[in-house]
Amino acid sequence: MTKRQAAGISILSNIVLTVGKLAVGFFSGSVAIIAEAAHSGIDLVASVIAFYAVTVSGKPADCDHAYGHGKYENISGLAEALLIFVAAGWIINEALHKLLEPAEPGLLLLGTTVMFASAAANLLVSRMLFKTGKETDSLALIADAWHLRTDVYTSAGVMISLALYYFGKKLFPEMNLLWLDPAAAIIVALLIVKAAWQLSVDSVRDLLDQTLPPSEENLIKAKLMELHPKLYSFKNLRTRKAGKTRFADLDAMMSPDLSLKDSHLIADRISDKIHEAFPDAVVTVHVEPCEHHCSENCLEHCQPQIKQTAKL
Repeated sequence: MTKRQAAGISILSNIVLTVGKLAVGFFSGSVAIIAEAAHSGIDLVASVIAFYAVTVSGKPADCDHAYGHGKYENISGLAEALLIFVAAGWIINEALHKLLEPAEPGLLLLGTTVMFASAAANLLVSRMLFKTGKETDSLALIADAWHLRTDVYTSAGVMISLALYYFGKKLFPEMNLLWLDPAAAIIVALLIVKAAWQLSVDSVRDLLDQTLPPSEENLIKAKLMELHPKLYSFKNLRTRKAGKTRFADLDAMMSPDLSLKDSHLIADRISDKIHEAFPDAVVTVHVEPCEHHCSENCLEHCQPQIKQTAKL
């Protein structure tokens, strides 16, 4: 499945869920269900943003975007996170009003059924988005998947609160249980804030050109070490990521006796090795002659006989 198809399915699913929750929420008077409708509405907006992001990020590099359009996905993730924060604030405000002026929710059975259907639908769609997002390394789809997965947990929470209220009134008719509905809404909002924060961190990391995770950098280094002895060593490795595209720059240390042609061939092999780990990576190699006056940064990746000579 393509990224655009996955994002399109998410849009259709969120339209149905938002309309259904709004209708049941207003008829039943349940602030928790209305809060869930707002959450699904935000998910719908997020899905539209994700659809736009995966469409634009798939375009090749051009004159105005020489490094490609990958960061549209990072901007999409950050925008989705900000929308979630707004929704969470609105939900908490409505829930606090309901705590101060409690009202008995109606249509409990229908409300519980809608929440169950919402949780089931979002679980299926989020699994599909996670699968496609990981296969295509799409932050926008993974962010959209986390939106829906959060909705699964919050819908389940609202469903449980409505069920507890229903059975609580049957078993303990004199007990005041009106606080259950707004309390569930506040828990929903707190879960949303937690998801939004993590999504913000993941999005901003790449927007600020943070280095790749240690596991990925170590994989690149291991691939480069396979080129010994033609590649004496390397230093000043710099990495970053934009969308699904990884960038790697490094200084390659080679024998000063190599011809320009041979140096170029080894530089191509360096790119090939990194592409074995990350096929879409953009690699920039600066070739330098090894003069045996090495920094610690260079000695760290040096082949043993060269390292020994450099220390003499």
